[in-house]
Amino acid sequence: MKTWSALLLAAALIGLAPLSAAADDPVIARVNGADIKQSDLDFAASEIGPRLGNYTPQDRKKVLLQYVIENELMATAAQTDSLDKADSFSGRVKYHERRALRDAYFDVKIHDAVTEAEAKKIYDEKIGQLKPEQEVHARHILVATEDEAKEVAERLKKGEDFATIAKEKSKDTSAEGGDLGFFGRGQMLKPFEDAAFALDAGQISAPVQTQFGWHIIKVEEKRDQKLPAFDQVKEAIIAQLVQQKAQEVVTGLRDAAKIEVVDPELKKAMDDAAAKGGGAPGELPADPSVDGAGNN
Repeated sequence: MKTWSALLLAAALIGLAPLSAAADDPVIARVNGADIKQSDLDFAASEIGPRLGNYTPQDRKKVLLQYVIENELMATAAQTDSLDKADSFSGRVKYHERRALRDAYFDVKIHDAVTEAEAKKIYDEKIGQLKPEQEVHARHILVATEDEAKEVAERLKKGEDFATIAKEKSKDTSAEGGDLGFFGRGQMLKPFEDAAFALDAGQISAPVQTQFGWHIIKVEEKRDQKLPAFDQVKEAIIAQLVQQKAQEVVTGLRDAAKIEVVDPELKKAMDDAAAKGGGAPGELPADPSVDGAGNN
């Protein structure tokens, strides 16, 4: 994904609150008498929200409030120092005005154009094509040598309790009673996985060797993995749809625009990048700081 679209997507990280209506814009805090409203937090979320994807909603709101408070404090200090009278300030204001317009356009034409109904349709289509994968609930006893493993196997054949022997003999002390819980394919070393999935519930394996030693495996239960519910994957689907919509909108705007790079060195560098498959002249390169979901 190219940076231009990535930046568009990043500003609309799924989970951002919609901008507050004027009639529903409560005061959240005050800094030296100046009101900080919910809309201020919403605007801040549009700016730094992509960096807060792993925060809980409550922590996210605290971080946003702190950000806005610090912004207010520094803005007031800048006015006190007459930095708003500096020659470069009008250019800075103009840039942020254009950025604000870009954000407003994004909200209306891209973010708000993606609906939950579209996400549900894709979910229904994709989930309908999936086949549930099997997973097993297994225990194991890990020992250092094949002879020890055979000895354990003999004790189990005589009816001794698997969990009791695991507590006594197993080198894997992290698995209480040898219990590994449920796991699917690709989560264990292949020899271990192959042996476990070949067993029926209640069966015990012959000794199995891996890089960690020798295992005796018992399968307690087999089942099909549950397919994810819509609410579990909704945000990821919407993120994909936003990404696609951003690509479509930006491509349309680019195609309709006349883009001229005046600086000769920069023009050559961008034309060379385009010739090597790096995108159209004037198109920003891929941004490694933004992943496929639009998160920084």
